Amino acid sequence: MATKLAYRGSEPTKFKKTKIKKDDEVLVIAGKEKGKKGKVLAIDKRKDRVYIEGVNKRRRYVRPTQENPQGGAIEIEFPIHLSNVMFSDPKADNKAKPKKKIKAVRLGFLKKDGKTLRITRPEGKEV
Repeated sequence: MATKLAYRGSEPTKFKKTKIKKDDEVLVIAGKEKGKKGKVLAIDKRKDRVYIEGVNKRRRYVRPTQENPQGGAIEIEFPIHLSNVMFSDPKADNKAKPKKKIKAVRLGFLKKDGKTLRITRPEGKEV
C-alpha cells in the first residue's frame, strides 16, 4: 500500500533558528506590502511566518461575545513569510546598494565569551 507523500514545505521545521526576534523593527522587502516598516509581534517558527504590527491587515467578521457584544468586523494582522522581511536599522548605511535608500541590514551571529551575539553585516556592530 502506498503512503501519501507530503508536498514540499508541509513538514514543520521544529525549532528553526531565526535571526529576527520579537519586538525587532523590520522592513518588508517583498510582496504587496513592500516598503512598509513595523514591529514584530510574533514569530511562527513551524511555518516560517512572522506577524508585523500594521502590515498585512485583513478584515475578519466576528460573532457577538461578552467581550465584544456588537460583533462585526475587526482588522487583524496576518502573517507573512520570514524571507520577505529584513532587520531595519535607521542608523545603518546600505553599503551593498548605496543608491537605494533602504535602511535595512543583514544580521549575523558572533560567538563571544561563550555567548552568541547578533551583529550587523558587514559592519559587525552589535544589535
